[in-house]
Order: sequence, then structure tokens, then C-alpha cells
Amino acid sequence: MTFHPMPRAGEPTPWAFPTPERDTLPNGLTVLHCHRPGQKVVAVEINLQAPLEAEPEGTDGVATIMARALSEGTDRHTAEEFAAELERCGATLDAHADHPGVRVSLEVPASRLAKALELLADALRAPAFPDGEVERLVRNRLDEIPHELANPARRAAVELSKELFPAGSRMSRPRQGTEETVARVDAAGVRAFYEAHVRPATATAVIVGDFTGIPLAEVLAGTLGTWSGGTAEARPVPAITGDDTGRVVIVDRPGAVQTQVLIGRVGPDRHDHVWAAQVLGVYCLGGTLTSRLDRVLREEKGYTYGVRAFGQVLRSTPEGTGASLLAISGSVATDVTGPALEDTWRVLRTLAAGGLTEEERDVAVQNLVGVAPLKYETAAAVAGTLADQVEQYLPDDFQAQLYARLAETGTVEATAAAVSAFPVDNLVTVLVGDASAIEEPVRALGIGEVKVVGG
Repeated sequence: MTFHPMPRAGEPTPWAFPTPERDTLPNGLTVLHCHRPGQKVVAVEINLQAPLEAEPEGTDGVATIMARALSEGTDRHTAEEFAAELERCGATLDAHADHPGVRVSLEVPASRLAKALELLADALRAPAFPDGEVERLVRNRLDEIPHELANPARRAAVELSKELFPAGSRMSRPRQGTEETVARVDAAGVRAFYEAHVRPATATAVIVGDFTGIPLAEVLAGTLGTWSGGTAEARPVPAITGDDTGRVVIVDRPGAVQTQVLIGRVGPDRHDHVWAAQVLGVYCLGGTLTSRLDRVLREEKGYTYGVRAFGQVLRSTPEGTGASLLAISGSVATDVTGPALEDTWRVLRTLAAGGLTEEERDVAVQNLVGVAPLKYETAAAVAGTLADQVEQYLPDDFQAQLYARLAETGTVEATAAAVSAFPVDNLVTVLVGDASAIEEPVRALGIGEVKVVGG
């Protein structure tokens, strides 16, 4: 029997997060494009400066309905025709609204990029917003809201935002609106929001994939380049303030066998010099199954199937005056809610007193930096991160520089950032569970004033 020789591994090649090329089309649209050989599925991300704070008073959710309605027909195609054309291209189109603006995402085989971009351009240039389709989307959204509020994790997130931010701030209210505000949204309001905020001069397109044989400049000029619109003055970004005075809110769910836990506070803008150290320190605290919180709450005590600590950008500004959410999230059995919180605070105090170990730091760096090439194997992953950078007013090489900074961050710096991220006296704790069973044990912990609200 003849055996083929065993393949030999080649020399590893250096990897860095790709830096895109920038262009501006005659209509004012900024384009970031990144050629990735072998990525035959092209990813496109469109950032539209239509932030949630721009929604007219009393119509929270109009940005979400507008985003969903962009693919519900244009001046050339009905909603059914538009969906059929996308299907013929093998393309998927999605859109959603968040605090910084509306994001439109397209994925399509490279061989059909031109046709898919033509459809995307139509959706941006001349969406029809038919009355009937908008009404259907509003009904769908109204149907979704009760299901979301029935989900303990979603309910906890709604309550935490309400607690952290002033009542007049858009960040204090659900991103996609409430039943009351969504019910007010109609086609006229959607059209008005579109006309006020969607134009190429304030938008950015990110395109990532294998462009071999594709005259990209020509394709862009004939598709997204046909989108026209006037200029607009930059919107002032309101100051983001939050109150993370230590306190506990229990959202009462009588009879619940588990308690959903969400502990949070307002964190720094992503421009802050502490961001890299904070990413590393928070990952050591609760970023994976081997992190400190999981080792104690899951492995040693058996309170939970898992608990995570994370940082999430809410809104970033060029001046670095935005904010992020720093949070610890998980669920525990009702009867161990008090002990689980007590041990969480003990982990935080132990971290402040003794710091991280070199082993914890090294494992975190390997997980965050070492696996980055796998994380960005697809064009969609690269495009999404580049679009995030645009949305957050970060330089094009931010992600590449972040990995370099993570690799250089030591245990002392990471410890200081993690302790600063979760100071034990400035954490807002939201518990979704049976108040009759958990209120007294939680009060006994002394981690802040306790109040109970309806579920």
C-alpha cells in the first residue's frame, strides 16, 4: 500500500485587520472598499445618519419602521417584485435602527454584485413606503413587543436603560419604541423621517469582498452613484448623562423559578484611552467560560449555566463624549439569588484587592487576539466592523491598533480598567424574578436601595 506523504504546514504569515481604501462619489456618498481575495460573497453595509434621537416626539419606533420598509417596494418594483429580484440575485437585504443611525446590510455573490447594488440603490433612492406595507410593519412590530417584554433578559435591559438615563433622554426608552409610540407611526411619518435624514452626503457605504474582474468604480457609479439628495447640517449630539448610583430594581414576576440578573453602569466612549485595557480586563472578569465570574458562580457554586461581563457602545462622538454600557448578565435559580449576588460582589472585591493573574491575562489575549483571523474569515464580519468604526467616528485602522494594544496591555493596567468598570458602590442591579422570594435576601446584602416594580 502506497501512502501519500503527510502535508507539511507552511510558515505562519502575519495577520492584521484590513484597512480599507476610501473614495467619495460625486453625489457625496463616502465609500470604503476592501478587496479580500477568495471572498466570493460580497458584504455591503450602509450607514445612514438617522439617529433615534431625531425621531419626532411621541413616535419612538419610526426609524425602525422606516428601516424595515426600505425593502417594501420602490418606484420601480412593488414589494413582491423587489423580493423576487433579490432572490434571483441570491442576495439578502436587512436593515435596523439603533441610537447612532440606521444600518442597511446586503450580502450577495460577487458575480451578481452589480444587480444587487442596483436594487439597494433603488431602496435608498426612491423607497415607495406604501401605506398598506407600513401598516403591516406597524402591526408586526406591535405583535413583537409583548413577546419581548415577556422575555426576562429583554425586560431587564428595558428597565436598566430606564434607570440609567434621564427620562427625557432617548436612551432611556426602548430602541424600537413602545406599544403607545409605535401605534402612532404611519406612512406619512415614515416618509417625513426619510426625507429629513436619508441622503448620500451624510451616508457611508462599506463594501468588502473579492472584486477580481469587477470594475468596482464603474459599478458604484451606475448604482449607488445615481442616488441623489441635498446636503444637511451636522446634527448636534446631545450630552449623554447617566445615574449609576448603587441601587436595585426588582421587576416582579410572581412564581418565576429563575431570576434574570443584569448589573450595569455607564462606561466611557470608545475613543477613551482606557478602552483596550477595559476590553481585556472585562474579558478576564466574565468574557468566557473560564473567566472569574463563571468559575465561581457556575463551576464552584452551581448557581447558573453561565454569566457574562461585557462592554457595549451606545453612542460615540468625534470628541469622545459618547457612552457605553458596562454590564454583567446571567440568570440564577430563584432560591440562590441572594447568595449569587453576594458572590458576584465578592468576586469584584477580590479582583480589586488582588488583581488579575498573568495566566488570566495571557489566556484573554490569546482568545481576543489569537483567534481574530478566524473571527474575520468572512467579508460580512470585516464589513460589519468597518461600519461600526464609521458609525463611532473612529479611524479606519482602529481595530488593527486595538489588537496591537491588547497584546501590549499588562495585568496591572487590565486590572485597573476592570475595577474601574465595575466599582462595587456604583452599580445598578436589575432583577427580573419573584419579588416575594428574592426581595428580603437582596435587601440584606446592602448593595443599594431596593424597589419593586411591576413586571
